[in-house]
Amino acid sequence: MRTNNTNGLHGDTPMKDADVTAITTENTLKKGGPGFLRRRFGLIGGAIVVLAVLWAIWSWGFCRFYVGPGQMAIITAKRGDPLESGQILARPGQKGVLEDVLGEGRHIWNPVFYDWEIVDAQYIPPGKVGILTSLVGEDLPPGEFLAEPGQKGIRRKVLGPGMYRLNPRGYSIEVIDAMSIPMGFAGVVTYLSSGDLPASAFVNDNADEKTRRDILQPGIYYINPRAHRVNAVEVGVNQVSLQGQDGGMILTKSVTLDENNLMMQRLNQNILAEQRRQRAVYQQDRLGEQSADHSIMAEMMNDPGAPARGMLRKSLPSAQAPGSVDGRAISLERDVAPAIVLDQYVNFPSRDGFDIRLDMTVEFELRPEHLASIYKVYGDLPSVVDKTIMPQILSISRNKGSAYRAVDFIAGEGREKFQNDLTDTLKESLGKEDITIHSALIRNVNVPDQILEPLQVASLSRETELTNREKQNTARKQADLNREMSLIKQFGEQVMQETTKLKAEIDAEREKTVAMIQADTLRRMAAIDRETAGVRAQKVVAIGEAEADALRLIEMERAMGFGMKVAAFGAESENFALYEFANSLNPEMRINLLHAGEGTLWTDLQRAGVGDLGGSTLLRE
Repeated sequence: MRTNNTNGLHGDTPMKDADVTAITTENTLKKGGPGFLRRRFGLIGGAIVVLAVLWAIWSWGFCRFYVGPGQMAIITAKRGDPLESGQILARPGQKGVLEDVLGEGRHIWNPVFYDWEIVDAQYIPPGKVGILTSLVGEDLPPGEFLAEPGQKGIRRKVLGPGMYRLNPRGYSIEVIDAMSIPMGFAGVVTYLSSGDLPASAFVNDNADEKTRRDILQPGIYYINPRAHRVNAVEVGVNQVSLQGQDGGMILTKSVTLDENNLMMQRLNQNILAEQRRQRAVYQQDRLGEQSADHSIMAEMMNDPGAPARGMLRKSLPSAQAPGSVDGRAISLERDVAPAIVLDQYVNFPSRDGFDIRLDMTVEFELRPEHLASIYKVYGDLPSVVDKTIMPQILSISRNKGSAYRAVDFIAGEGREKFQNDLTDTLKESLGKEDITIHSALIRNVNVPDQILEPLQVASLSRETELTNREKQNTARKQADLNREMSLIKQFGEQVMQETTKLKAEIDAEREKTVAMIQADTLRRMAAIDRETAGVRAQKVVAIGEAEADALRLIEMERAMGFGMKVAAFGAESENFALYEFANSLNPEMRINLLHAGEGTLWTDLQRAGVGDLGGSTLLRE
């Protein structure tokens, strides 16, 4: 049994929803009927509209803010759970600076619960990279100093040019220049930290610093200098120039800066300046404390007052161009790679005991496919020359040169044989070190005066004898030339006479032929004129006869026509005459018949149209 209790608590069976609705409707009708429901719903609707308007005013007027282009908004939560120990940025639901920032556009946040700060986003221009340091995340494993996403520290991957919106409370970006390899150079990459590349990608797997086998070709690279070190090394042909006891120098490859691209100029100068700095340090360490004075460093820094021994001021930039990038002047000097001064020279005793000094230039090449392994073993280009090329030059020069006499270095054949022998041996020896030798040129040989002076006197005597002999040969040649010139002149005059004679004969023959052609032409013209006159006479006769025959025939036909007309009217010739009279009348002539009656003659004539000028009138009674 069920009772009508609205709470549905009395009785054994709970009330169903339909029963409750029926009871509620019944009670409502008892209180006020349908009008009461309409008033209640109207009040509820009005309240909802008012609340919506107030909410819109609150949201649009107090909660709305705008983040412009190139900006971001940092949100701070005023309420929420406290941050954990060591936590810097808050997650949703925590109190503090939220990790996620807001980008450009319109945003609506409740200022009661949140606060915001609009700051500029981080922009990395072209030619730059950004090194990202994260202050949030997990700690790095032991031995690691570069972080991956989700770890705290310097990120391994760099940020390329573009716009980045990272919370500055938890992330910092250091903007530096990108790596640029100039033309004529190659970049050797050394890993400063452990990478995920296979061991075969490196030159030496057991070394602490791993140098990659492949190199960087000329261009711009976005590389993290905390993870990789890039050294620019000249590729192609370079020279080692040795100048007797004055020592020598390494003439490195010059680089041409692009005058139309200031950004590339600045990036190229960055790596070349680092190269100059490293070579200056190498030069100072190589010469030692006793020789590494200020003069050498002044030469490396392009001091105009430095000694001329280095000969490298011409290789350093000395002019500044009007262009600049980021307020820094850009040098447009073509030769920006410095030379390295050498204190070594080629000196050895000859087979006959004389001291020989050579001025020599050796052209060598570091090929790109071997550049990484060479750099790993020896280092930069000056170090390659100092540690392997120069020892080989000195050793082979002494070994080969000691087998020659001093006079052999003065005579052309002996000197050339020594040069070829030296070049072949250097190619074979340095080829094992992956260094290509193109040539070894002997520019000058310094021998002692006691052997050089007799050789010079003997050579001068031989040269004098050869000169006198050549003078005699020249005199004979001059006589032969004069004789040949006389014969040429005689032959020329004879040819001129023969030419004049042939020209006169040709002119006479031409005039004779022209006269004969003109006479024959006149004769033919007269014959043609005679034939033309006969034809014209025949034409006149024929035309006259034809015209007479035509006229005769026309008149005969006309007479026959009149005869036929007369025959058609019969024997009376008056009828034919009337016919001819009728044909000859004016076609516009009119005939009026006037009858005698009342009236005057004048009125009758006017009625008849006698006064009309266009035709004739016939009056008949």
